Amino acid sequence: MLDFTDRVVLVTGAGAGIGFGIARAFHAAGARVALGDFRAPALARALAELAGGARAFTHVMDVRDEKSVGDFVAAAEQELGPVDVAVANAGIYPNAAVLDMTVEEWDRVMETNLRGVFLTCQAAARRMVARGAGGKIITIASGAYQSGRRGASHYCASKAGVVMFTKVLAMELADRHINVNAIAPGLVTVDPEVNAVSGEYVQTLVKNIPWGRPGTPDDIARAALYLASPLAEYVTGTVLQVDGGSSTGRTYLPFSTPRG
Repeated sequence: MLDFTDRVVLVTGAGAGIGFGIARAFHAAGARVALGDFRAPALARALAELAGGARAFTHVMDVRDEKSVGDFVAAAEQELGPVDVAVANAGIYPNAAVLDMTVEEWDRVMETNLRGVFLTCQAAARRMVARGAGGKIITIASGAYQSGRRGASHYCASKAGVVMFTKVLAMELADRHINVNAIAPGLVTVDPEVNAVSGEYVQTLVKNIPWGRPGTPDDIARAALYLASPLAEYVTGTVLQVDGGSSTGRTYLPFSTPRG
């Protein structure tokens, strides 16, 4: 078990789903955890699940808004101490065909999934640089950064942007000893209120997962623990795909010639 005792970890989109799974894992590993989300009821439930969370701090915030993000980081540091690890997780997952998509729908995804990552990483990195003690920054991308899907042009484009942003930020912060990496989850089962998808969609995707099952928030959380640990000291600017092997290729295809 990796030990994060007395480390301060900040997670956006932490009220439920992958974000809460990551926050919960760091809390269980001894960290002091700041959970940010725009949904106050979700944060209240998350705090209750952490058994009151003597080492947990929650803050209602909007990753699309620069002041809101800055206030969250400042409040987290005032409550818990200097941030050692920042996880830019908040994101949304709507569907709309390009021909039917409104500018507002496009902008909402880009502002949440890409601008939100930029603002979160920038605010956390500025604090880390000023402190001069290094740090770890983790962004949450998606297998969609390299695999398109009908109805998700805005989502796929935003996640591709997250990956390239992560790589460039890793270059810029390397001399400050701040590791910057992305996790690209595949299909992950979360509470329907976080992300409701059809049974047909899940069944179709599972056919292309060599591991034979969808992922869970805990699977993604374990990857985040690794990237935030000393074990990943020489890992920066990379994309860690946590997808049960779905990115390996077309698992559903039969052998091209008869076996025997």
